[in-house]
Amino acid sequence: MPDAALKLDDFLPFRLSFTSNLVSDRIARAYQALFGLTIPEWRLVAVIAESDGITQQAIGANTRMDKVTVSRAAIALVERGLIERAPNAGDRRSHLLRLTASGRALYEQVAPKALELEQRIFGGFDAERVEGFVAMLREIDALAMAVEAEDAG
Repeated sequence: MPDAALKLDDFLPFRLSFTSNLVSDRIARAYQALFGLTIPEWRLVAVIAESDGITQQAIGANTRMDKVTVSRAAIALVERGLIERAPNAGDRRSHLLRLTASGRALYEQVAPKALELEQRIFGGFDAERVEGFVAMLREIDALAMAVEAEDAG
């Protein structure tokens, strides 16, 4: 076998995906069991909680979720009374999504659980190592976006 052979388990894009899926699956089970939320629904609640109103398009851009996933999650959350659609004065073709009082209350319950799960997974690493890991992930994000832009251009 030549040295240039691809070993999937050593291929960094695969490792990132595998680890991300492993962590996301663990968190998804907790959110579903405790709060009846899917990962996309939780991401919407979290992103909306950080704003005074945000469009579905901006949520997609901020989370890298496709527009169908964002739309389905938004519909489910509106139906549950957790978010509401408000007119967007800046663009009449879109709406701003905002948490309702129930949505805010849910966020205040879920956020501590999310931080607890993060601590359970990453708490075995010292703070400096975690900070370095996050910095590296942000650098990877920037490089991947640059490659994406280069390929699109």
